[in-house]
Amino acid sequence: MAKIIEKINWLISLISWNLKNWRRNRILERESISDSIWQKVLKQFKFLHVLTHEEKIRLRQFVILFLHDKQIVGAHDMEITEEMRITIAVQACILILELDVAHYDDWVEIIVYPGKFILDYDYADEFGVVHHAHKVVSGEAWLAGPVILSWLDAAGFDSRPSDNVVIHEFAHKLDMRHQGANGFPILHANMNAQIWCDIFSKAYAGFCARVNKGKENTIDSYASKSPAEFFAVFSEVFFETPLVVKQDFPAIYEQLVLFYRQDPAGRWGKSKLKN
Repeated sequence: MAKIIEKINWLISLISWNLKNWRRNRILERESISDSIWQKVLKQFKFLHVLTHEEKIRLRQFVILFLHDKQIVGAHDMEITEEMRITIAVQACILILELDVAHYDDWVEIIVYPGKFILDYDYADEFGVVHHAHKVVSGEAWLAGPVILSWLDAAGFDSRPSDNVVIHEFAHKLDMRHQGANGFPILHANMNAQIWCDIFSKAYAGFCARVNKGKENTIDSYASKSPAEFFAVFSEVFFETPLVVKQDFPAIYEQLVLFYRQDPAGRWGKSKLKN
């Protein structure tokens, strides 16, 4: 009986996998991205310059699939153009380039404001105490809900070299897949949860200690706000200026390489050798 159940489950998984691939192939056959817009967006972000030809092809496919399933709407009557949609999607999809678009399956909407926006809401902490939040932000991600972005920041018009609000918020989305945003996303089978926790906990404690003492850091001090923000900020830097993480936080870099299945610093090294 156990073998029969196992075989049935295997068949169900196979059928599901085939249906998913059939659906994706149909979408890729019917939908496309303008070459002129695609090339313009690729030139806009340095971390895309060092992708291989094959990686750019896969990224483009992921962007098409992503945009098919997501609704990107403008706040305050802001018009969302095709270039804006692709600009947001390409940054969101760089995180899952070696993973799967299904990592973003449990939500639909992306809300875009012209610039920074105000969040005004009540929330309960882990002890059940209700707090009121009123803050000006450039991005926000909600559990099983929308991602909210400032277009000024998403387009990179108001950012420092290592900042990327889209990568930041979508890193939160990946983190939220495992018991909410806590800096501990769902790890792959070849990763060790205890090693991840030990490395990130130690690095986070050390980072917070430096921030509290007023010492300079190569990473934005916002990472000290919580383990979730630590993971999201380090994900930004991992893709935008990866050598900073690799040189100053090598253990963190190694874990992020395993998690994202990408080596951005290695890409930059290969790019320099070619040039």
